[in-house]
Amino acid sequence: MPASKISTTLKADADLLFTAVRAAGEMALKLSNPNIKRWNKPDGSTVTEADLEIDAFLKAQLLAQRPTYGWLSEETPDNQKRLANPKLWIVDPIDGTNSFVNGTDGWCIGAALIEDGRPILSALFRPAVAEFFWAAKGAGAYCNDEPLFPRDDASLDGAELLGTGKAAKCLVPFGVKGLIAPQIPLLLRLAYVAAGRADIALSFGNKNDWDLAAGDLLMQESGAVLTDVDGKQMIYNTLQPWQNGLLAAGAQRHATTMRQLKTL
Repeated sequence: MPASKISTTLKADADLLFTAVRAAGEMALKLSNPNIKRWNKPDGSTVTEADLEIDAFLKAQLLAQRPTYGWLSEETPDNQKRLANPKLWIVDPIDGTNSFVNGTDGWCIGAALIEDGRPILSALFRPAVAEFFWAAKGAGAYCNDEPLFPRDDASLDGAELLGTGKAAKCLVPFGVKGLIAPQIPLLLRLAYVAAGRADIALSFGNKNDWDLAAGDLLMQESGAVLTDVDGKQMIYNTLQPWQNGLLAAGAQRHATTMRQLKTL
């Protein structure tokens, strides 16, 4: 079993995280209904009662067992006391809330454990289709028990892009197929690139840490590369909990894409 590859120093935290995220996914399925209470946050995004319940559940489960770890999530007001914690849970209780509300399967629950600014464990669960993506530092990345491998090539010709219209406009001139996918949440875009279901994910503008951290380790452990749009590695648990966009791809394709972006 792939889980046996997880180091003894990470095993207890991995068991805790994976169990909590699976339970949260089952809870979310039970909470899903077309009449669930929902409202818009100040930034215009949708939030539901389920988002808050899942957030509270994961916070209780994870911090009860690891009270010295910090906490950062989409649905909890940020407390900068987290900066003093070498280890930090980063959680998105439901990434893809609109899909969740509409009863489709394009949503997930994502959580990662960060140590000294980088993810060492991650779990991303799509309970509607029974896909559990997970990664542990040094142990690889998996969907259920199948290892993840990105598609990769130095050429961009025919490469499939998950991104917005702006991203497609940048890369289509270099032969990329522009698959505009605003309905696919960022965590799933990263999982899909890590799993070889798409070639590139590109998005501009500030991206919140909870939309990236769990996918970051999937990318790293699968052999793919995730950076911000300037080519810098993402560092988490900093004063500002966001990154300057994202570029995700296999190692060769990432390098080629970055070179092309710098010509624009």
